[in-house]
Amino acid sequence: MLGLVCPTYQKHFFFEIGSINNDFLGIKGKEKEGKWYASAKNQNKFLAPQERGDWFKYFQICINISRAVRRLHAAGLAHSDLSYKNILIDPTSGRAAIIDIDGLVVPGKFPPDVLGTPDFIAPEVIATKHLKMGDAARQLPKITTDRHALAVLVYMYLLYRHPLRGGKVWDTDPSKDEDLSMGAKAIFVEHPTDASNRVKVNDLQPSQLPQSDPMKIPYSVTGPYLKKLFDRAFIDGLHHPSTRPTADEWEHALLKTVDLMQPCQNSKCWHKWFVFDNTTKPRCPFCGTEYRGQLPILNLYSSRRAGSFTPDNYRVMVYHNQYLYPWHVNRNISPNEKLTVEQKKPVGYFVFYGNKWLFINQKLTDLEDKTEGKKYRLVKLLN
Repeated sequence: MLGLVCPTYQKHFFFEIGSINNDFLGIKGKEKEGKWYASAKNQNKFLAPQERGDWFKYFQICINISRAVRRLHAAGLAHSDLSYKNILIDPTSGRAAIIDIDGLVVPGKFPPDVLGTPDFIAPEVIATKHLKMGDAARQLPKITTDRHALAVLVYMYLLYRHPLRGGKVWDTDPSKDEDLSMGAKAIFVEHPTDASNRVKVNDLQPSQLPQSDPMKIPYSVTGPYLKKLFDRAFIDGLHHPSTRPTADEWEHALLKTVDLMQPCQNSKCWHKWFVFDNTTKPRCPFCGTEYRGQLPILNLYSSRRAGSFTPDNYRVMVYHNQYLYPWHVNRNISPNEKLTVEQKKPVGYFVFYGNKWLFINQKLTDLEDKTEGKKYRLVKLLN
């Protein structure tokens, strides 16, 4: 006789150490529910440092979540309750798993049976929940509401705060205020022209700082590709669902942003990584450490016709032991779940050796310096 206990998850989705002070919260051995990692207070005050991971791993987590949602939506399905309670993550490895998919919405066959989880329910769903079922004006969970939830997840996992929970009070009745602030009156806390919902820093606890203060760590620290999508999600698309970024757009923006990342030179910085801000003196926004030394930057171009190269709006920041992969040298290859085993292998890597930056060519047969007209089979000096 065979028995199966459900749900069952891989070992890395359970806390190995738990919280600080000999696991005073008693979470050791329990599931790594995503909510533990989505707030500055949990990150700074409760989680053991070994459980927190670093900023690079949270980008990997967001890529994996976006990829999973993209595949759901491509099949015409909506999760309907996408939230940090229905996602397991492992910041020590960058893995993520969407769970509790028994409420999948199948248009015309299986309608939603829940509105979602607070903090992740789309504004239009909250604003119309008072209407009767069957009313054409009532909005229910679907792909466009998933897109709102996905944007909130990415924002919270990278910045450890909620994009709509600011200091604005709409009603003295807490229940009505919640419905308005998350529904019809929702405003992005970092809206560039409407400051009415700014975070009241004086109301924050020390354990929430500095991450919960957008003035200290604005969403622009996530880089230009993600800032553009956050603007669409929380400014243009907050009350206009059709303009929200798709899961595919999030996946591509996250992948491009990973190539803009640099390791922080401060060994005590627990974020350990930051996104290059295109300045002459880049610094880590989390600990303030300024980058020291030469910083090679690769601007990628591709050829649509012989003899002509156009920019791909794609940069790769160089650091010691940074790898280049086939998708960096061939724009027709996308870094997704369809990669072959061979396409997952690097074509070369960078090292800082003898006070010089070198590119070690592993697989490129046509690596050439166009200025010198010289091909390089093994090593290319970057300086």
